[in-house]
Amino acid sequence: MSNNENNDTTAVDHARSFMTSAERTLETEIAGLSALRAALQNGLSESFLRAGTLLASISGRVIVTGIGKSGHIGVKLAATLASTGTPAFFVHCAEASHGDLGMVTENDAVIALSWSGETQELASIVAYTRRFKVPLIAITSRDDSTLGKAADIVLKMPGVTEACPHGLAPTTSALVQMATGDALAIALLENRGFTAQDFRIFHPGGRLGATLKSARDIMHKGDALPLVKSGTLMREAIIEMSQKGFGVLGVVDANGILLGIITDGDLRRHISTDFLDHPVEDIMTHNPKTIAPSLMSGAVLEFINTSKITAVFVVEEEKPVGIIHMHDLLRIGAA
Repeated sequence: MSNNENNDTTAVDHARSFMTSAERTLETEIAGLSALRAALQNGLSESFLRAGTLLASISGRVIVTGIGKSGHIGVKLAATLASTGTPAFFVHCAEASHGDLGMVTENDAVIALSWSGETQELASIVAYTRRFKVPLIAITSRDDSTLGKAADIVLKMPGVTEACPHGLAPTTSALVQMATGDALAIALLENRGFTAQDFRIFHPGGRLGATLKSARDIMHKGDALPLVKSGTLMREAIIEMSQKGFGVLGVVDANGILLGIITDGDLRRHISTDFLDHPVEDIMTHNPKTIAPSLMSGAVLEFINTSKITAVFVVEEEKPVGIIHMHDLLRIGAA
């Protein structure tokens, strides 16, 4: 076998080994999540419900703490809670004994993350919660650990296998902790009746903020609407359609109810020598697709793409109150 053939074989074996490792990691972590779900269906459900009830009832904030990988998960948990309507922030447990304990009040609750439950750096904040009767929730794999024994509520994580072949790097355990935090945050969100509009208040920037704007927020309205009354001749309708520049024209009755629309495609399909002398009813598409003012802009984008149109009328009580063009979605960053 030549050197080139040897090199090719080595490369193929390396690639196969690499992908096998990746698949094994995912399978191990999926098994960890399955174990967590099974735990929630059994003994963990009681303490999970108690934790959710407690967090929903406090008048202060949720203080999340931890160190190492658990600390990173804690930062994420605090951010998720805060962005979904549960006031929260992260306090690094090593900094707590250097003044940051002053951030914790008697109206708060503390969530401490430690897989072993024996993290020495948690001692100061745990002792502080016991001294001032601040509720303490532990997310740990051992309810008989120092943290587990001190906590008011223990969310005992199931035994899982780390994806790390040496069983050292927190992988599956970190994922299970994060999933537990997500489950708590979303349960609290739903318990509060937290809406997409509420979510928008905490996410005003970027693409996420754009997709959380409603049709009412971005639509053109008033004199900008391309509208004519039924009975209008096409020679006049085309002028209105051209001046407004949306590539579409709405036809309304005497009460302002939308009867149909005329698009560039309708014009092409009905062009004739006496085209301009026809009333708009002869040209328009009846029962046009419309949207409600409350529809989120992300859903508006999906609607426009699915319908294969470039503009859509916003209708309330059968009357057009606005119009949105694809360019409007591009302008705000939703597309």
